[in-house]
Formats: sequence, structure tokens, C-alpha cells
Amino acid sequence: MKTTLSMLLATMFAAALPAQASVSAFQSMPEDPHAVVVHARGDGRTDDSAAIQQAIDAAANKGEGGVVFLPSGRYRITKTILIPLAVRVYGVGATRPVFVLAPRTPGFQQGVANMVIFTGGDQYTVGKVPMPVAGAVGATHDVRDANSATFYSVLSNVDFEIGDGNPAATAVRMHTAQHSNLSHIDFHIGDGLAGVYHVGNIAYDLKFHGGRYGILAEKTSPAWQFTLLDSTFDGQRDAAIREHEAGLTLDNVDIRDTPVGIDIDRGYGDWLWGKHVRFENVAKAAVVISNEDNVYTQVAFEHASARNVPTFARFRDSGRTLAGAGRAYEVAEFNYGMKLDQLGAPGRFFTNYKTAPPAAKPAPQRVLKALPPTQEWANVRTFGARGDGRADDTAAVQKSIDTHRVVYLPQGFYMVNDTIRMKPDTVLVGLHPGLTQLVLPNGSPLFQGVDTPKALLESARGGAGIVSGIGLATGEVNNRAVALLWRAGEHSLVDDVRIQGGHGTRLYDGTRADPYKKTARWDTTAWWDRQYPSIWVTDGGGGTFTGIWSPSGYAQAGFYVTNTKTPGRVYELSAEHHIRNEIVLDFVENWSFYAPQTEEEVRDGMDSTSLDIRNSKHILVANYHGYRVTRSIKPALAAVRIANSSDIRFRNVHVNGESGFATCDENGCTTYARASKYPYENAIVDVTHGIQVREREFAVLDYTGRQASAPAPMGKVEKLADGFYSIAGGAVDARGKLYFIDRHFKRIHAWSPERGLETVRDAPLDPINLAIDRSGDVMVVSHYGPDATVYAFKPDAPPTPEGVTMIKPTAVTSHADARVAVPANFWENGEFRDQLDPKTYEFTTLAEMFARDVAKPKAQEYVSPDGSLVLPAYRVTRQGPTDHLGYRWSDTLDTYGFTSARVGERVIFTNGSENRTFSGLMGEGGAITDLKQVADRGGESAAAGPDGNVYVANGQVFVYGPDGKERGRIDVPERPLQLVFGGPAKRTLFILTHHSLYANHVD
Repeated sequence: MKTTLSMLLATMFAAALPAQASVSAFQSMPEDPHAVVVHARGDGRTDDSAAIQQAIDAAANKGEGGVVFLPSGRYRITKTILIPLAVRVYGVGATRPVFVLAPRTPGFQQGVANMVIFTGGDQYTVGKVPMPVAGAVGATHDVRDANSATFYSVLSNVDFEIGDGNPAATAVRMHTAQHSNLSHIDFHIGDGLAGVYHVGNIAYDLKFHGGRYGILAEKTSPAWQFTLLDSTFDGQRDAAIREHEAGLTLDNVDIRDTPVGIDIDRGYGDWLWGKHVRFENVAKAAVVISNEDNVYTQVAFEHASARNVPTFARFRDSGRTLAGAGRAYEVAEFNYGMKLDQLGAPGRFFTNYKTAPPAAKPAPQRVLKALPPTQEWANVRTFGARGDGRADDTAAVQKSIDTHRVVYLPQGFYMVNDTIRMKPDTVLVGLHPGLTQLVLPNGSPLFQGVDTPKALLESARGGAGIVSGIGLATGEVNNRAVALLWRAGEHSLVDDVRIQGGHGTRLYDGTRADPYKKTARWDTTAWWDRQYPSIWVTDGGGGTFTGIWSPSGYAQAGFYVTNTKTPGRVYELSAEHHIRNEIVLDFVENWSFYAPQTEEEVRDGMDSTSLDIRNSKHILVANYHGYRVTRSIKPALAAVRIANSSDIRFRNVHVNGESGFATCDENGCTTYARASKYPYENAIVDVTHGIQVREREFAVLDYTGRQASAPAPMGKVEKLADGFYSIAGGAVDARGKLYFIDRHFKRIHAWSPERGLETVRDAPLDPINLAIDRSGDVMVVSHYGPDATVYAFKPDAPPTPEGVTMIKPTAVTSHADARVAVPANFWENGEFRDQLDPKTYEFTTLAEMFARDVAKPKAQEYVSPDGSLVLPAYRVTRQGPTDHLGYRWSDTLDTYGFTSARVGERVIFTNGSENRTFSGLMGEGGAITDLKQVADRGGESAAAGPDGNVYVANGQVFVYGPDGKERGRIDVPERPLQLVFGGPAKRTLFILTHHSLYANHVD
């Protein structure tokens, strides 16, 4: 009662008076001729919305972005401020400027109403805005939300005050991607809804006071992790943080005077990692965990502390609680989720909770060091640097560093032709890494040929230097180049640095670099993987790295650490699009990676390893995300490769190949989630001992390096054929003969005991999936055409020019005794759509979304030649050209194969976004209703066996009884993808992997 009363009085007092001025991070306005300065009254009474928006719009620069300076003042706003793609807004002056929402401002009373919204570009060139942001108060047009291509956007050193009578107000909607941040902001939320709704990339030095929530977050727009550092919460009415699937990563965070610390929404999980999180006066639970016994729920804390926190963890589904250990206690370790006890074996769900009495310890240390005062910044242009993308600025930049400790680079493209060398205490500062670049021209003489690495920017050995807010561009034709060679010590900092080159690179003339550019005289792809690593930490180097984006495929790797035992801490590293390796550790000790993310593209990355660890030990990898794009077309063995290493702690591992995207066509606008058939097959491969980790989602693995072999396999399989590129789309005829597709070679194969492996068709018709009707006609779903294509052929007849029967879609009708074929695996998670009900503030769960989506009947169908088999026409979304060379997605194209049932019968299928297997009642048009969970695993496919069991492909083949309990397992030498029962009496389980066909006989 005392806590509740004190919280109420504190909130009322804070709402009654203007907030105390915060310490300004930028005490004066840096000189930058390209920056836009806001000219508004700033008296706290005048409506400054239009003036602020006008200045921000002026900096938008047709999507290229820019810098806006907002001087000290109190700026009253009455409608939403929109921050476009790549615009960075910095408060400047002796005191932080404040955005003020006066009491009872119209438009902020219902739903979700945002004071500031980060917006995005037309990422997929869909024209219309598919899902306009509902909470844009006063907007005169549909507002496009920030998305997975919203880079560089920033709001920094600007506080917020929300007056009484604005219960729907949130300060910022931040749904951004790489190289965006919120920083140096105090949120005085009062009786408002939240300080931040939706999150993205990284934030630091945030203070949340009051409000229903400090942060209210759904899945981030690119599904990358969100990292929050050096921040505090106090006085929230419901929870400091309420979220799901945000990849929440915390370090040095205080949560005080609130009922719940972190509340994971009903029906959802998250990859949640917290270090040095301090809970105080948290009445109900430090963390509320939902979606129990599911691989997508991974929760961990290390070195947390609690005071007046009677319950540390509360489990929403089961009601289980973990009590605190007295009035004050330490939580040395907390883990919940799937644990792998050894390599090569499935995981088990567990809880690890280790407490201890509080220990005397020094005051918490900030993760990020503060930049020196702006008065100390020496402007590089005063030394003669032009930054115009043409003049050679090498001497001017080096002279500024040689003569001053703190060097500031205004926006510009500074061409250099030799290594820029830092002193041990050098601080190099920019404010926009997309538009403030050190650039190495193509063909720079000192960087050519076969020779030792040569850095564009190099730190002093063992120093405590800082590099912040700049881009480093090494061009394409500079073989010896290393963008950043780092030998600085443990107390150094690299923050907000973008390695230019490849996707999204801005050039000095305002154009964008194209990593796929081909002309009569130039092929950019010929220079991929011809430079040394972009960021190379070596020879005793270490320190803190935050908000790093390294996507240049011209380099050997994005982040490369060698020959060091100096501690290193890496937060929110995005390493992408490299040909062989994204992140490499070789002879490294004492490093920690928090929220590292990699992405492999369909061309620049299809052969890449996400994380390669060699000859290293004492490594922590927490909240790791290894991702391959949905467009991928080539199998890949493993995300993480380990050789000759030991003592590697993996905490919260997420390896996937799904994404969501928005589209508009003649049928309207919508969003879709799609799964790739080519994510990494395994999370980890130990190449020293030849052991694979098939689980791709898990919370805990302690890799010791001592396990010499995989466990003995369970079950018995026979290899029937191999040598394939990647097979799927299998189906059996009435006699049990198997047909399947090796898509890369456009071959349709058959296998039977009598004839072995056959090639029955190899026409260039891009087959994807097969279904076979009662008469033996093979129906083929092809990638061709805007909405894909379906055709049929008779497999026993020899190929002839007339041997293909095209099947056109027709309106859905009843077909007596016909079977309806639907995907054996779905991926449905509502990505990009706000799931928050603006009336109840509850979220639609994944299970509810999935049940709703699969229950919708399709309007059209494809009917087999004899009428005994029906394929519902699932909507096809398109990206790229409308001909067959573009990308196509639909549930029928994405699935590894089909399953079927008559209308009114139950059918078995999986939902990958929940990792569960279901049965449902088949309806007309492929509508599936009355879902019932039949297995707590749901991977690439599932099949109902003749023995009444359900067989699920999820790393291995798991066997579940009618009661939903696991009864056994069949281990396969390669990852199983599609399961099909065929052969005599349909008692042969055919197991399709990418490269081989296996079988298991079911008695």
C-alpha cells in the first residue's frame, strides 16, 4: 500500500510541474553548413508543430536524409511530428529542448496517439501505404511506418513532457532498422500510455518517468533485436516494459516503483537478455513469462539485482512463480527456455535460477562513454578539409587529429588516399554515418595489389580512443584495404559506425551504390570478397562496440577479431552480405557479443557462414540472430562454425529464414509473413569433431570443446538416393510410388522399390510442389506467372510436346469425395501489422492470428483432371519483375509439400511461427477450422502415420502419440524437410532432405 501511494503521489507531483531540465549532451550547436536549424518560438505556449515539421521535411533530401538541429526551448506540439527516413534530429544548447504536449490536447485521448513517428520509404515499391499508422494525429495523408529499410534515423537530446488528460499519448513510435537510435531523452509520461511504442535497433541514456508503460513494443519491423543501454524506468502504472518478440537486450538498466518490470505478452515469447538489470520496489514480478515450453521463449538475466521484489519471475500460463530470496538479493543467473545438454541431441525445457545475498559493489558503469563537450570539438574543415567527394582531404584530416584530441567531421564525403592514424586519446565524431564518410577512392595507389593489409582508419595500440557517428568507405577496387584497423584497449569505444559499400551506400553525388551493377565496362560483382575485413580488431585490441553496421560484400568479413585476450563487448552488431564469413573470431579470448545479427542475401551471402569461431575460448554469444533472406535459393549447412575452441556460452539463439513484407495489388493492400526453404540447416557445426546442432532455437548451450562425438542415433533409416541439390514437393500415388522435385535442376523424380530412382520430367517449367490425383495424374505447382501456374501430366507416358495439361483456376465448388490439398507447413505471424487493440490495449496472439488466417476459404481452386483432387488457389505476392524471373510467395509455393483430406475430415500440418503441429477440420476452399494441437514441435512438415502416430520433421523426426506426448525419435544423417508416407500399404516413411532421400519402415 505504501508503494502504491508513493507512486501515485510522485506521478501527480511530476504532472503538476515542468520537469527539471536534463543535462544536455550537445551543449552548443556544431557547425555544419548542410544541417537544417529549427526556427520556432520554443516558449512552451505557441504551437510549434508546423515550424518543426517544416525544418525536418527540409532535411529529408528525397530519402537521402540529413541533420536537423533543435535549439534549447520548450516546444509545444499539437499534432504528430514525422521524422522521415535517414533524418537525424539533435537537440542542441545549454539545456535539452523539450517537446511539450499540453493537457488534454485534442487527438491524444483514444487508441494510440504518437507525438513523434519515424517514417519509412516505399520499401517494396508498392505505391500505396499498405498499413497506415493509425496514431498519426493531424496527418493529412496516410503515414507509412518505418520499416526494415529505414536506416540512419535518430532522435537525440530531446526530452518529452505529456500533460494530463492525454491517456492515449506516446512520445515516440520507433519501428526502425539499422543505424537508428534514440538517445539522451527523458520521458515524463504522466498519465499517458507510453514513452516509446514500437522499437528498433538501439537506444541508450533514456529515462522513463510515469506512464502506463515506459516501453510498449511489438516485433521490430525487420525482426532484428532491440538493445537498450544505460537507461532507467520509474513509476509506471502497469509495467516498465511490455513487449513481445522485440529481441529485447538490456545492459545497465534500472527499473523501479512499478508493479511489473518486464511483461511479455500473452501468447508470445521473446529473445530476452538482461545484464546488470536492477529491480527495486517491483510489486508483482520482475519478469512475466508467457508462451511456456516453446522454443521461441528464451529469457535470461545475468548479474541482476533485486530490492523489495518478492517475486522474480511469474509464468503466465502455468501460474508458477520464482520467489525472491529475501528483501534484497542478487540473481547471478536466470535462464528459461530450451537447453542443449550436449551437441547432436534435442534440447529440453528447463529453468535455471541462482540467487545470492547482495554484495557490496561499486556504482554501475555506463556501457557507453559520454562524448566530450561540444566546445572541445575541433572542426576538420578549419584545417582545410573540403568534404566534397573530390578534393584529397588526407593531409587536412590527419593534421586535425595530430593537433587536437577531439575532431568533428560535419556532413561530407572526405576523400583520403592514405591511412588516417588516431592518437591514443583521439575522439573522432560525426553525426550521420550515411552522410559523413571517410572515402577511399577506387584505385587509390597505396591500397593496390597483393600486399599486407592497409587501413583507411587505424587506432593507436592500447589507447582509449573513440570513433562515433561516421561512415567508412573503402570502395570496390582497393585490395589491401581495411576500413577500421583497431588495436585500441579495453576502454576504447566504436559507436554508430557504418561500413559503406554494398546495399544502401550513399555516394557523394547523391546517388546510391549498386552492388549488382553491370555495364559494358564494369561488373561490380567481380570485386566481391577482394578486400581485407571491414573491421579488424587485432594484436591485443578490444573495447566496446555499439550500433555497428558492416554490410560491404567487397570485404573478406564484416567483423574480424584475431590475436587478442583484451576484453571486448559488442552490442547490436549487424554484419551482412559477405561472401564467405560475416563475423570471425580467431585466437580470441574474453569477448562478449550481445544481439549480434547477420543477414545472408540470395547472391551476396548464399555461401556465407554467419559466425566462424576458431582457436578461441571464453566467449559469450547472447541474443544471437542468424538470418537468411526469404529469397534464398541454396542450402547452407550451419550458421555457426566452431573449430579447435572451448568455453563458448550461447544464450538465446535464433536461426531463421522468414520475413514479413507489405504489398499492394489489384486485390488491395496487405502484409504477409513468408518462410524460406533455405534457412541454415543447423544452428552450429563443430567441425573439429563433426557434430551438428539441429535445434535452431534454444536458450542455453555451454560449448566445452570436450565432446568428441555425437550421441548414438535413435531409430533406423535407409538412404535410398543422394546427390541432389535440394529436394522437396514430394507426393505418392495410389500404389505408394514417390514423386518429388529437385528444383534447381527442374527435375521431377520418382522412386519405387521396383525401379529405384527415375527422372520422369525435366522440362524448364520451374516446378515447386506436386500433388497426385486418384487416377495417377501428377499436378505441378510452378513458379511461372504472376500468380504462379498449375499443370498436370501422366507420369507413365513418355514426354511429348502435348504431354502437359494446363489447369486454370475456377470458382470453388463442392466436389463429392474429392481430397483437398493444403500446405503441410505454414508460416503465419502477422508481421508488420499492429496487433494492439486500441480499445482494450490487448494484443492478438500468434495462435489467434494463425487460426483466423487458415480458416479463410480461398475463392478459387485448381481441380485435377479426374476431379478427385483440389488445390485451393492461395494468394501469390510478388516482388520484382512480373514475369517468372521475379520472386513469388504463397503458402503453396513456400511449403515443402502438401497434405490432404476430404471436406469434413481432419488434416495434420505445422505452423513454423509457433513451432507447433496441429490438426484441423478441412473445409471448402481449403479453410481449416477447429484447430487442435497434436505436438509441441512443429518444423518443416508433419505426417499422420498408419500406426496412428504423428511424425514431425523438426531437426530430426519426432514421433507423437494420439495423446500428444513424444513416443520416440528417428535420427537422420541430414536435416529432414518433408515427410511422406508411401510404399506398400503406405507404411514406408519417405524422408526428404536437401541432398538425399531416406526411408524408415513403420510396423
